[in-house]
Amino acid sequence: MLSSSPAAITAHPPPSPESCKLPLNLLSLPQITRRYLFKTLSLCLAAPSLSVAPVHARGLFQMPPLRLSNRYYLVRAGESDYESLGIINTNPVAKTSVDSGLSEKGKKQTVRAALQLKTMGACDRNCWLWPSITQRAYQAAEIIASINGISRSYIVPEYSFLDARGLGAYEGKKLDSISEVYALDSISMKTKPPPISDGTPNESVSDVFVRVTQLMSILETQYSEDTVVIVSPDSDNLSVLQAGIQGLDLRRHSELYFGPGEVRLLDADSIPVYKQPASAVYKCTNPPNCD
Repeated sequence: MLSSSPAAITAHPPPSPESCKLPLNLLSLPQITRRYLFKTLSLCLAAPSLSVAPVHARGLFQMPPLRLSNRYYLVRAGESDYESLGIINTNPVAKTSVDSGLSEKGKKQTVRAALQLKTMGACDRNCWLWPSITQRAYQAAEIIASINGISRSYIVPEYSFLDARGLGAYEGKKLDSISEVYALDSISMKTKPPPISDGTPNESVSDVFVRVTQLMSILETQYSEDTVVIVSPDSDNLSVLQAGIQGLDLRRHSELYFGPGEVRLLDADSIPVYKQPASAVYKCTNPPNCD
């Protein structure tokens, strides 16, 4: 009986992969005995595989990530018609309305953003454009595609994860009042703006963080070694995403504020310097639990 003990196996060096490729008519060969056959098969099964490459699974996307599989550019769409009037408009019901499109100033801002992407070489080897389905963001993506010579088939509209942050009872108020929202954000990422009954969501920083993490999980799964340009209708999606990617305190995301038409490469060198002294910069290595 063939021993299966470690000593018995180590007494015979593992056969090479070539020696484990037995001919189909093996049993009909006169020089092959049944004992030799069993012994050879046993050693082949016991030997480590030499031809199978290790599998590297990406797993669930976490913030901050150990690495990114793609190169990302973050773009805020230019000024909207509502913003040109100084009014907050975040109700998703109106996100595809013509009234939510780019203002004349916003179109010029977006053209400058598209030219900046061209100067940065963002789409030199092609790129994917991921805009929110919100009117102004999708219009911005079309302008970027036109100036950078990108086919419209590379525009992938995102239907929910890139919606403008819902500001609840601040809907319809002056744009300046967003500073009150950011004051609440600085206290806790879980604090929501006051609710309203018109259907406008009232999202906390944590809510936005969940959405952009889901977006990145899709992008990192769907693409590899590609360039993706994310186009958001507002700043908060991008500032929360950038803070999460870099492991910064999400309560301070507003200090990474994106102006209309602003473009950034998503890497450590692209993060603006905090306005506070270095001693006041807080890290967050397990977002959104930064309180």
